[in-house]
Amino acid sequence: MAHDVLVIGTSLNPESRSRVLAKAAFTELAKKTSVQFLDLADYQLPICDGDSAYAAPGVSEITAIIKDSKAILLAVPIYNFAGSAAAKNLIELTGSAWEDKIVGFLCAAGGKSSYMSIMGLANSLMLDFRCVINPRFVYADGSAFDGDAVTDKKIIARIEELVASTIKLAGIREEVRT
Repeated sequence: MAHDVLVIGTSLNPESRSRVLAKAAFTELAKKTSVQFLDLADYQLPICDGDSAYAAPGVSEITAIIKDSKAILLAVPIYNFAGSAAAKNLIELTGSAWEDKIVGFLCAAGGKSSYMSIMGLANSLMLDFRCVINPRFVYADGSAFDGDAVTDKKIIARIEELVASTIKLAGIREEVRT
């Protein structure tokens, strides 16, 4: 099924805060346009080996979903001052499906000091696949959450801004959806 925006949760942790951010963005997007949610935890993707991994179950399915999207919001946990290995592995496995996409980021981290850590993934997407990176990314630490909900009003506002600017950058005509 074709959709305008794809939200990808890249955490493999069942208690993931980046997944909470992804679901909040998905809910906001669903009010305005067609959106699909993809959770990497639902797949058993292999580590990209540059060879046989591309034929593994799930890889061609995810590649097609990414290719069919106008824009992608990537929800990424930050580990050791970098986007997660699972997010990088996804990009390596799906490669050219990312070409010319609008990409935004929702980042969940343990502390406030690694807010620039997503730039490695952003630079790779820009240089390797000519993606347009939405500069209105979301970065939240643990204080923004209460259980499985985003409760920080500034983070909620940033999610709304990310959604609105992604729709605008992708040239998507907003619809009022209920």
